[in-house]
Amino acid sequence: MDTTVTKSPVLLYTEQTPNPESLKFVTNRILYKGTADFREEALAKEWSPLGAALFAFPYVKGVYITNNFVTISKEFNYDWAEIMLKLKEFIKNYIEEGGAIVNEGFAEAMAALEQKDISDKGYSESDTEIVQTIKNLIDQYVKPAVESDGGNIEFKSYDAGKVYVILQGSCSGCPSSTVTLKSGIEGMLKRMVPQVTEVVAEMG
Repeated sequence: MDTTVTKSPVLLYTEQTPNPESLKFVTNRILYKGTADFREEALAKEWSPLGAALFAFPYVKGVYITNNFVTISKEFNYDWAEIMLKLKEFIKNYIEEGGAIVNEGFAEAMAALEQKDISDKGYSESDTEIVQTIKNLIDQYVKPAVESDGGNIEFKSYDAGKVYVILQGSCSGCPSSTVTLKSGIEGMLKRMVPQVTEVVAEMG
């Protein structure tokens, strides 16, 4: 009996994002169940063999991996027309060959850093409740919409009515993300959490 399993081919297509400097490379495989944002080569080298391999290209400025896609941010002085096919082919071959995407323990390491960040800030009890509500709202309502554009948003901190968030993937450095942030996210949080006065974004 022939027990050879034929692997389904890796299909890959690109999707534009609201950020002209970022492109979404979508595959028919789940690459990583979580969010992995690499804005520096050093972090990619430590945690993501795929990210590190992509940073080897001179025009790659950022790599964001989640679910079934990779969002790549390029250096300004390159044109997508020159580099898109090379990147597409590279990612397709890499996945077909079974290359490692993100190392085990990455999510835990990032969560530990985030936890340390929160405990370092030492929120009061009432602030801790507000922070939890804000994080839940972002996870439930904002993340899915932002993800479909090839990006991500992470809660960073809360201080005296101001909510600080980090924009990742295609959202980082995107001209339209400020509008989205002010009209959409800030409006929703102010409605749902009366204590919120402003949302401030830091680019990832």
